[in-house]
Amino acid sequence: MSETTINYARAFEELQAIVTEIELGQITVDILSEKVKRASELIAICKAKLTSTEEDVNQILKELDQ
Repeated sequence: MSETTINYARAFEELQAIVTEIELGQITVDILSEKVKRASELIAICKAKLTSTEEDVNQILKELDQ
């Protein structure tokens, strides 16, 4: 799934899975770097979607105040 089509819920779900794998020690050292890089990408996706949503909500609230 590409980053342009992944939604917040899916990105967050995948991020949680990676964190759980790391916490449970289910990731070998050989693939740890790959998982950390993917987690970083997912965090960026989630942050961008949250920022965009916040901007949308603020715009709607601004329009309602007018």
